[in-house]
Amino acid sequence: MSTTIADPTDPLPVAQALLRCASVTPADAGAQDVLADLLSRLGFHVTRLRFGEIENLFARIGTEGPHICFAGHTDVVPVGGNWRSDPFGGEVRDGVLYGRGACDMKGGIAAFAAAAAQHLAAGPSKGSISFLITGDEEGPAVDGTVKVLEWMQAHGQVPDFCLVGEPTCPVKLGDMVKIGRRGSVNIGLEVFGTQGHVAYPHRADNPVHRLLRALSALTAAPVDAGSEWFEPSSLQVTSIDVGNVATNVIPASARAALNIRFNDRHSGASLIAWVRATVGQHAERFELTTSISGESFLTKPGPMVDILVGAIEAATGVTPKLDTGGGTSDARFIANYCPVAEFGLVGATMHQIDERVPVAELRDLARIYRGVLAAFLA
Repeated sequence: MSTTIADPTDPLPVAQALLRCASVTPADAGAQDVLADLLSRLGFHVTRLRFGEIENLFARIGTEGPHICFAGHTDVVPVGGNWRSDPFGGEVRDGVLYGRGACDMKGGIAAFAAAAAQHLAAGPSKGSISFLITGDEEGPAVDGTVKVLEWMQAHGQVPDFCLVGEPTCPVKLGDMVKIGRRGSVNIGLEVFGTQGHVAYPHRADNPVHRLLRALSALTAAPVDAGSEWFEPSSLQVTSIDVGNVATNVIPASARAALNIRFNDRHSGASLIAWVRATVGQHAERFELTTSISGESFLTKPGPMVDILVGAIEAATGVTPKLDTGGGTSDARFIANYCPVAEFGLVGATMHQIDERVPVAELRDLARIYRGVLAAFLA
């Protein structure tokens, strides 16, 4: 699928072309064809990277530094519910653009493409601009940004700074920049006991009691008090399950699931070790299954973050809050290679029915990204 966009300096037609591709993860549905065609016409060297069933794209214009990269994803979550318009129609009503992915994050990609087009139209530019675009952010995130970053490193394409276009603003455009994210670790815990009759508890070893004592110890006090740029880490018990349908049987095992969102005072491994040691004080026999979704990261305020803040202030008059809250994003992978920050649209309707963005806000975002390019590549 190829769509020629008459005016790539305006993010609206770019966003509409992307929204009209039903790229519900892991499907691409032509979304990256649209972007590849646009960037090729602007003079970018485009490399298509398919890993597994996932379509990814890396594009770069320029060969020298400084090198700034825009990162994002063309995949979207399922539609769900009853929309007032075609979720893949890219319709504009009363100055508002509707569609799945309008703010998360095809609108952000369109704004950066338009900013790049504006920057290049102004004349020769020093440095390099690149795009890292995946189709696997809303999915398992295995064959997307992680694999593209490995390819970029192997081919000498690691940037000096990366800007992720996730919808970071809670209320109005410009009010928040993400300079870091908490890490996330999932832990499955199974405590084993000895099955028996409830009337003869001395002949059994109740794993439910041991599990409850272990969970009480884990949740008795906050994990920490936070750090300079992060709020306190949070341990949440997300499930307790025994599966016992009998009323007169002490079960043989009991299970629980935990999630810990943690700050830069910890690593996933250190928290797993803490959980293991704590549970060991209350149960002799148990098993942990663990999965680290991402480690915490921080891009400390400095020249690159200052450029982004200055561009936001110049375009909107708003001074953004520098924040590290919220969930995870692909920035957690990028942080292993270069400094990274996140800034994009207001995320109030992301993943919702009738996801939307005001057209004026979309154009203002392009102005901000244009300001970033102008300052970074000056």
